[in-house]
Amino acid sequence: MSKRGSTSAVENPNKRIRSSPNDEEEGSDVVESDQEEDSTLSNRFLCAGEVVSDAGLVESITLKNFMCHSHLGPFAFGSNVNFVVGNNGSGKSAILTALIVALGGNAQATNRGSSLKGFVKEGESSADVSITLRNKGKDAYKPDVYGPSVVVDLRITREGLRTYKLRNKSGQVISTKKEELLSILDSFNIQVNNPVSILTQEMSKHFLHSKGEGDKYKFFMKATQLQQMKDDFIHIKTTKHITEDRFAQNRDCLKDLKRKYLEKEDRYKSLASISEMQTQLEELQKQMAWALVSEMEKELEPMKDKLQCDRRATEKFDEKVDEWKNKVEQAEQKLKHIQDQLEEITQQVGELQPKCAELKAEAQKRNKLLKSCELGVHRCRTNLGDLEKDKVQLSSRLKDLSLSISQTVDAEGQLRTERVAQIQTELDNLEHQSSTLSQQIDQYQHSCSRMKEEQGKMRKEFDVLRRSIEANKRTLDTMMASRSNRLRRFGDQMPELLGGIEEAHRKGLFKHTPRGPLGYLISLKDPELALAVEVCLKSLLRAFTCDNYEDEKVLKSIMAKVLRGPRPTIITSQFLPRVHDTRRRAVNHPDYPSVLQALDIEDPVVANCLIDHRGIECILLIKNRTEARRVMQGGTPPAHCTQAFSKDGDQIYPNRSYSADQSRANCLSGDVEEEIVHLQRELENQNAQEARFMQRKKKLDEDLKQNEGLLRRASMEQKSTNDKVTKLQLELTDLKNVEEPQSDDVRLLVREVVCFCAPEMSPDTNSTL
Repeated sequence: MSKRGSTSAVENPNKRIRSSPNDEEEGSDVVESDQEEDSTLSNRFLCAGEVVSDAGLVESITLKNFMCHSHLGPFAFGSNVNFVVGNNGSGKSAILTALIVALGGNAQATNRGSSLKGFVKEGESSADVSITLRNKGKDAYKPDVYGPSVVVDLRITREGLRTYKLRNKSGQVISTKKEELLSILDSFNIQVNNPVSILTQEMSKHFLHSKGEGDKYKFFMKATQLQQMKDDFIHIKTTKHITEDRFAQNRDCLKDLKRKYLEKEDRYKSLASISEMQTQLEELQKQMAWALVSEMEKELEPMKDKLQCDRRATEKFDEKVDEWKNKVEQAEQKLKHIQDQLEEITQQVGELQPKCAELKAEAQKRNKLLKSCELGVHRCRTNLGDLEKDKVQLSSRLKDLSLSISQTVDAEGQLRTERVAQIQTELDNLEHQSSTLSQQIDQYQHSCSRMKEEQGKMRKEFDVLRRSIEANKRTLDTMMASRSNRLRRFGDQMPELLGGIEEAHRKGLFKHTPRGPLGYLISLKDPELALAVEVCLKSLLRAFTCDNYEDEKVLKSIMAKVLRGPRPTIITSQFLPRVHDTRRRAVNHPDYPSVLQALDIEDPVVANCLIDHRGIECILLIKNRTEARRVMQGGTPPAHCTQAFSKDGDQIYPNRSYSADQSRANCLSGDVEEEIVHLQRELENQNAQEARFMQRKKKLDEDLKQNEGLLRRASMEQKSTNDKVTKLQLELTDLKNVEEPQSDDVRLLVREVVCFCAPEMSPDTNSTL
C-alpha cells in the first residue's frame, strides 16, 4: 500500500539490478558501480520532496452494521501518519477489518472470521462499508472519470455475498465490477494481503513469536511479493510451453487452411454468373416466403375455428368447475359436521367402553351356559329318538312273539328270556355311557377349538410384537452408531453414500455437487418441535436434490452400488444462490412459528427444495393440540396457512385432522443418549412381554395337548362302547328270532313292557297286546 507523504519522483530506488556473469568475475567493477549507485540514490532522495503524489491515500471510512457496531464514522484521516486510539470494543479492529474487506481482501486475511457473513451485525440483513480514496497528482486513476476522489461502497448480505459500487466525487456510480476495483488498487499500488502494508494483530503476534529463520524468510517473501512473483513466473512458464505447443500445431493447420483458401478463391473466381444466380436466388427466396405465408394462412383458418370452439367449451367447463366447487364446499361442511358428530360418538364410546366390557363378559358366560344347555338338549333329543325307535322295534317284536308263542316256556326259553333282560340292561348302561362320552367329546372338541382360536390370536399378536422388537433394535443400533456419526440416523450406508458422492465430485463427474440427506443439513431452533417437523417432512429427510438430470443419473448409479434396500428420493431442480423470497405468500403468526422459521438452514439450495416440495413457509407449528385446533378450525385460519402440526405430530387442517403414527423423533432428536435409554427401556418391556407371551403359549399348548389326549381317549372309549352295543344288539336279535312258546314269564314281561310304553302307545296297540 502506498505510504503517506511519499514521492512519486523516486521510482523503485531500492530495486535490485541483476548482475551478469561478467560482473561476478570482475570485483572492482562491482565496487565502482555500487559507489555510483549510492551517489545516484542520494541525489534522488535529496529531491524527493519536489513532486508529491496524493493518489491512493485513505481520506475517510464509514461503517454501518459491521461486526458489533451499528454505525461508526465517518472517520476523516490526514495526509500523514494517523493514530487510531480507543478503549477495548470501541471499533479500532473493526476499522482495520473493514479496510481489508472493502479493498478486496478475503475473510481469512482479517483473522476475524472464516466467512464474510460473520461480519454482519446480529439481527441485521446486511452490512455497509464506504471508503474514500484520494485521486490527485500525476498517478491519479482516470481523473477525468472519477475526479479528485474514488468512493468504494461495499455491501455484505446475511448470506455472505458482497457487492461493490465505485463512485466519483459527486456520488455517481461508475462501475460495480470487482475487476475495476482491482485495477484501481494496482494503479495505487495498494496491497491488501501484504503484511508490510496492513499488519493485523494475529500476524504481528505470529511474526514476533516465531523464532525460526524459515518463518521470517516466508514473511519476507510474502512482504516483498517475491513469492507471488515466483508463482506467477511458474504459471507463465507453464503457459508458455502450452502456448508454444499450440502454436506449432496451429502452424501446421495454417498451411492446410491456406491451401484450401486458395482452392476456394479459384473456384469463386471461376463462377462468372454468380451475381445473376444470387439475384435469382433472392427472388426465389421472396417467392418462397410468400408461398409459406399463404400456406400458413390456410392452416390458420381451421385453427381459428377450433380456438373459438375451445373458448366456448372453456366457458362451459368454467361453469361446471364453479358448480363442482360449490359442491365440494358443501361436502367439506358436511364432512366437518360428521367429524364433530364422530368425535361426540367417540367420546360416548369411551364412556361406555367399561360397561360394554362387563356386558361382553356376561354375554360370554351366558353363551357358554347356552351352548352347554343346547348340547344337553341335543343329546336328549337324540336319545329320545333312539328310544322311540327302540320302542317301536320292541313293540313290533313283542307283538310278533305274542302271536307266535302258543306253548309253555321250557327251561331253555327261560334262559333266553333272562339273557334278553340282561342284554337289555347292558344296552341301557352302554347307551348311557355312550351319551356321557358324547358329551365329553363335545366339550373336549369345543375346548380344543377355543384354544386353537386363542393360539391364532396369540400368534398374530406375537408376530406384531416381534416386528416391533426388530424395528426398535434396528433403531437402537442406528442410534448407537449415530453417537459418533449423526449421519447414520438417516441410513446405515449413508456415510458410504456421501463418500461416493465426494469421490465422484473430485473426479469431476458432477456439474454441481448434490445435497443430501436434507434432514442432515437442517437443525431445529426448538428441540421440542422435533417430532412435529419429522412427521411434516417425512421421506424428505432422507431425500437428495440435484441441479440437473445428468447429475441425477450419476447419483443413481452411486446409490445402486452403495445402498441395499429402498433408496432415498432424488429431487431434480436448478440450484439457486439465494433463498426464495416468501414474504408475500408465507404465513406470519405473532405467536407461533412456521416450519421455515423453526429451522436453521445454512444452504439456500436445501431451503429452496423444502419450500418448493413441501411448502414449509405455509405450515405452522403449534405445540398444544387443542390450541392448534382452535387456531385452524375455530374460525378463519391464518392467512396463507395450509395446515398445522402439534408437538405430538398431529396434523390439523381447517376441516379435518390426523394423528401421528409415531411417538418419538428418530432423525431430528437432539439428545441421542435420552433416545437410546428410552429405546432400551422399551425393548426391556417388550422382551418381558415376549417372555409372558411364551409362558402363556406354553401353558396353552400343554392344555391343548391334554385336551386332545382326553378327546382321543374318549373317542376310543366311545368306539369300544359302540362295538359292544353292536354285538349285544346282534345277540339280542338272534335271541328274539328264536321261535318258542310263550310262557307265563314272557307274558309277564310283555305286560311290563306294555305298562312302560302305555303312555306313548295307541289304543289299537294296547287292545292287540
